[in-house]
Amino acid sequence: MEHDHSQCGEHHFTQEFWDDRYGTADKLWSGQPNPQLVAQVAGLKPGDALDAGCGEGADAIWLAAGGWTVTAVDVSAVALERGAHQAAAAGAQVAARISWQRADLQTWDPGPGRFDLASAQFMHFPSPAIEAFHRRLAAAVRPGGTLLIVSHHPDDLRAGRIGHAGTFRLAEEIAAELAPADWDVVVAEASGRTAQLDGERVQVRDTVLRAVRRG
Repeated sequence: MEHDHSQCGEHHFTQEFWDDRYGTADKLWSGQPNPQLVAQVAGLKPGDALDAGCGEGADAIWLAAGGWTVTAVDVSAVALERGAHQAAAAGAQVAARISWQRADLQTWDPGPGRFDLASAQFMHFPSPAIEAFHRRLAAAVRPGGTLLIVSHHPDDLRAGRIGHAGTFRLAEEIAAELAPADWDVVVAEASGRTAQLDGERVQVRDTVLRAVRRG
C-alpha cells in the first residue's frame, strides 16, 4: 500500500478529494503492508500503535495481526470503511485490535505519550504543515516507543519518478528536528526498492526515519 500524492493542490488534502478518489476504484492500493514498515517494525514488541494516514488499512491490519493494538486514522471515510471491512475479513481478533478514526492529519493532534509506535507512511503535506505533523507524531510516542516516518525521497522527485506532492524530505532533516536529549535515532537513510508506477517496474528510494524515545 503506497500513497501516490502526485499532482498536488490545496484540494488534494481534503476529505472530499480522497473520498472521491477511493470511490473511483474497488481497491486503490495493493492491499499489502508497506515494505519499510514491515522491515522496521517486525522485531519490535507489540503495544499501542498509531497508523497515521492508514488508507485502506493494510498496515493497520498487519500490525494488528502481529499483536499490536492500533489506532488507524485517515481523512477519508470511504478508506476507513474499506479498512474495517478488510479487518473483519482477516478475523475477529484482528478486527478487535483496530480502532478506526476519521481526522484531518494536517491539524489532528493524537495527544502526548499515547503510543509505543507512531507510524506515518508516505504522508506528504506542504511546508510548514509537514513539519508540524511530524512534531505532533513525535510527541505522541511514549518513553521507550518508536517513531517511524517513511516518505518518498527528494531524488525521485528530481528524477521524475514521482510527481510533485508537497514536501519530500531527507531522513537527516527529520532527525535534526528531534531533540537529541530525548531521542536515539536508529535509522536515518535512503532505502532503495522496486515499485510499480504507471504499469512499469522502477527503482525508487524511500526516506526512512526510525527513532526511539528515551525513557
